[in-house]
Amino acid sequence: MTGSFCRHNRPTNKCSICSRELDDRLREQAPIKYVTVRKPGATSTPRSQRASGGSSRSASAKSSSSNRVVTRKLARAADDGYRNPLVPGLRATADAERLAGALTQAAARLEPPGPHPAIATTPDLDDATWLAFLIALAPDLEDVLVEAQPTWAEKDLSALPAAKQKTANAYLAWVERAGGQPQAFTGEEVWTPQRRFDRVFERLALPGFGRTARFELLTTLGAAGRYPLEAGSLHFIEDDAATLAAKRALVSGDRMLLERRAKALAEAADLPIAALDRGLAVWGTPGEHVDLTADPAPGVAAALSLR
Repeated sequence: MTGSFCRHNRPTNKCSICSRELDDRLREQAPIKYVTVRKPGATSTPRSQRASGGSSRSASAKSSSSNRVVTRKLARAADDGYRNPLVPGLRATADAERLAGALTQAAARLEPPGPHPAIATTPDLDDATWLAFLIALAPDLEDVLVEAQPTWAEKDLSALPAAKQKTANAYLAWVERAGGQPQAFTGEEVWTPQRRFDRVFERLALPGFGRTARFELLTTLGAAGRYPLEAGSLHFIEDDAATLAAKRALVSGDRMLLERRAKALAEAADLPIAALDRGLAVWGTPGEHVDLTADPAPGVAAALSLR
């Protein structure tokens, strides 16, 4: 069968340039994106099982509840001609408005006393640092932790699930090697707040303590005024919610390029770089609330060409 040829005198389906342009056009025309996500530990079903009879299908159905493949539908507003070089992945004004609202909310969250007021008001620095770590590790238990007011002296891990207790024990070992929590989070006195954030972020690479938790912990401690910490980059090292949203809005899978584009957006919007972490994650997560009735910050509105 003879296929059509492109302007490069190659079969269209084998031309890397034209096939990519065709894919881009198809993506722009699609208002809804489906993303297939394989749950941790899931494995592909062998062809022999897919082709077998009902008995094997029923047996596999019983064992697939925890290892199934989930298809998530991500709503995307229809293309209305919106274009902005700071956010090349956005094609709709509605998406830009939601992003503006999410970034504005995220910036307000960083104002003193920070995302978690209890961290700023807890008198003892060790207790405040310990509480901040526990909240970052188990955000769903924040209300319980704040009410319990765990102390550094006790180091009680009983409220944590077993997997998170392992992470907490790794944290305790890290702190012990540093000579204490203040020493671990301060590092060298000559470091700038941004340098300190970068170095401590690297050193906090503990089992079960991913990018989201590490970034939240350091951002919280800095916003509460407990340590001189300030994010200078977003540290895209894994595909968490903020990273996936950045890839969509900033259109790149290269993490160095994502960092540069994120900094350009933050500077244009007059935002601290840390606001993009929370703002992008909220914007890119279906169901996360964004107040669209409130006016976005002037710098954000100007950067996103909404005024």
